[in-house]
Amino acid sequence: MNNSQELGNEKIGKLLWKFSIPAIIGMVVNALYSIVDRIFVGRGVGSLALSGVAVTFPISNVIMAFGMLIGIGAATIVSIKLGQQRVKHAEKIVGNAFSLVIILSILVTIFGIIFLDPILKILGASSETMPYAKQFATIILWGVVLQNIGFGMNPLIRSEGDPKTAMITMLIGAVLNFILNPILIFGFKLGVTGSALATVISQAVCSLWIFSYFTKGKSLLKLHVSSMKLDKAIIKEIVAIGMSPFAMQLAASLVTVVFNKSLAEYGGDIAIGAFALINSIVMLILMPLFGINQGSQPIIGYNYGAENINRVKRTLVYASAAAASIATLGVIIVELFPVQIIRIFNTSDAQLIAIGSKGITIFVSMFSIAAVQIVIANYFQAIGKAKHSMFLSLLRQVLLLIPMLLILPQFFGLNGVWMSAAVSDFISSVIAIILLAFEFKKLNKHRKDDNEEFPSALEAII
Repeated sequence: MNNSQELGNEKIGKLLWKFSIPAIIGMVVNALYSIVDRIFVGRGVGSLALSGVAVTFPISNVIMAFGMLIGIGAATIVSIKLGQQRVKHAEKIVGNAFSLVIILSILVTIFGIIFLDPILKILGASSETMPYAKQFATIILWGVVLQNIGFGMNPLIRSEGDPKTAMITMLIGAVLNFILNPILIFGFKLGVTGSALATVISQAVCSLWIFSYFTKGKSLLKLHVSSMKLDKAIIKEIVAIGMSPFAMQLAASLVTVVFNKSLAEYGGDIAIGAFALINSIVMLILMPLFGINQGSQPIIGYNYGAENINRVKRTLVYASAAAASIATLGVIIVELFPVQIIRIFNTSDAQLIAIGSKGITIFVSMFSIAAVQIVIANYFQAIGKAKHSMFLSLLRQVLLLIPMLLILPQFFGLNGVWMSAAVSDFISSVIAIILLAFEFKKLNKHRKDDNEEFPSALEAII
C-alpha cells in the first residue's frame, strides 16, 4: 500500500496520529523560530528591543500569509486529485505553486523595502523602538523568497503522504535557528540584526532541502520546468482554496496592529513587549492544533475526493477531540505557572513580568473550545468549501475580535485588551459548532462507504 492509497484504507485513528504527530512536531518547531528569537533578544538586547521586534510581527504574518495562500491551497487540491487518481494533474499543481511562491515573494520584498518606514509607523513603532524594528524587518524582507519556498512547498510534501519528511524539514531549520541566534547575537554582537539573520539563514536551508526533495528526492510528485508554466485555471483553484488561511493570516496582522494600538494606549511599549511574549506562548499552544489540522487535511481531502464520507466525518471528530485535549493541557499549564513562563524570556524587568503573567491567564482562558473552532474551519477548507472556512476564520480573528478590542478596554483598561480574545474565541466557537451540525446533516445524505448512522456534530464533539 503506497502513501496515498493508505489515506483511503488505513484505520482513521492510526492514520490521523501517523500524519498529525510529525505535523505537530513540525508546527511546534516552527513556533520555536519566533520563541527562540524573543528569548535571545529579550535576554541579550533588552525590553525595548523586544518591543521593537514585536512591532514587526504583522510583517512576518503577511509574509507567511502568502506562503499559506499558495502552499495550503495547492496542498488541499493535490490531496483531492490524488484521491481521484489524477497524479499528472496533481504534479502540475506543484509546479504552478512553486512559480507562484517565487513571484509573490519577490513582490512582497519590493513593496516592503520601499515602504518600510511608513509601514512600521502604522504598526506602532515609537521613536525608541523604531531602530530595532527597522533592523529586524529589513533582513526579514530581503529573505522572503528563501523563507516562502520552504513554508509554501512544505504542505505539499504532507499532502502526497510523506509527513515525516515534512517534519524533518522544519526540524532542520529550527535547530539551525537555535544554534545561530546566540552565535550572531552574542558572539558577533549583531543584536537584533543577528536574530533576523539567524531566522533567514535557517529557513533558506529548509527551502533548499525542499527544492531538492521535489527535484531529486523520493517525492511522488516531481517538480518539472514544464509544470511551472502558470495555468489560469490552476491559479484560480489554488487561490480560491488558499484564500481562507491567507485571510486568516492577514487578519492576524490587522489584529496585531489593533492590539498594539490598544496596548500602547493602556500600557505603553512594555505592554507591547509583554504581548510579544504572550503571543509566543499562545503560538506554542496553537501550533499543535495546526499540526492536527495539517495531519487531518490530506485524510479529509483524499476521502472527500473518493466520496468516502464516513471516513471524512470520523477524521473530523477525532481531530476535534485531540485538539481540544491539547489546548486544555496548555491552558492548565499557563494558569498554574504564568509568572514562571514569562520569566523564561526576561528575568530583570518586573513590570514586563507582571503585565505578561496577568495578561496570558486571561488571553488563553477559552482556548479549549477555540480549538474545536480551528479544526472545523480547517475541515471546510480541506473539502474545498473556502467561503465557509474563510467566514469562520475571519469571525474569530476580525469580525468579533476587533469590535471587542475597541469596546472592552474602555471599561476594563489593559485587562479588556486580553479579555477581547477570550470573548471572541467563545462566541466564534459556538457558531462554528452550529454550522458544522448543519453540514453533517448534508453529509449523511451522501455516504458511499457504509450505512452506519453517524452521530451529530454536537454529540460527537461535546
